[in-house]
Amino acid sequence: EKFSEVLGNIADKAGDDASPLLTPKDEVNRVLIVLMTSDRGLCGGFNGNLIETAEKLLKEKSAKGLSVSFVNFGKKGRDWCRNNELAIKNQYLNVVGGKIAFNVASKSGQEIINGFLDGTYDEAYVIYASFQGMGAQPPVVKQLLPIPVIESAESEVDKDAAFMAEHIIEPSPDELLNEMLPKNVFIQIHNALLETSTSEHAARMKAMDNATKACNDMIDNLTLAYNKARQAAITMELMDIIGGAEALKG
Repeated sequence: EKFSEVLGNIADKAGDDASPLLTPKDEVNRVLIVLMTSDRGLCGGFNGNLIETAEKLLKEKSAKGLSVSFVNFGKKGRDWCRNNELAIKNQYLNVVGGKIAFNVASKSGQEIINGFLDGTYDEAYVIYASFQGMGAQPPVVKQLLPIPVIESAESEVDKDAAFMAEHIIEPSPDELLNEMLPKNVFIQIHNALLETSTSEHAARMKAMDNATKACNDMIDNLTLAYNKARQAAITMELMDIIGGAEALKG
């Protein structure tokens, strides 16, 4: 957040056309969706919710006649794209859920930036799971490119401008912005990967906890049914013994 705040301050001081990463294309024909899912299952509706969100965005863009392609983080999203014969630009497996190095985000982010600059696609979005607690990991759609308007800290009405830092920028706001904007994309991707990984573990823990509780309930029900059946069998045997004894007396 602090990085975005500083970036917003610099963007205010830069020119209107300071960077092509900030400038929307005149005509949008091709869209890239970065879809983040897990590589493994057993995590409840975690992957299903992310894929459902991707499907909605895909239908929305396709309805406008746009060409949509995907970059997949995780096997579940990759398999969904393959099953639906969707264009896959790149895939990164065994990343989500593990130790995520920043160079993974910077490498994929640079490829996305290069594709945006050379016209391979005109917009880029990322779909990831936002970690809001052990019981809530809702899917989020965020625009990566062109970078949405960055609000500076000075524009926030609840901030006291007298206490805001004035940044001395050298060599120029435009040059610094061109250096920092790609890093902003890398940070957005890295943050999305971290949140998705955390959300995956939380969803799996919740799913396994629910499964354990369901198994315990099943065991309790089976034990009760077994005890009832055993008691019924004992009662029948006692009835046979008593009936035989009565017959002998007669």
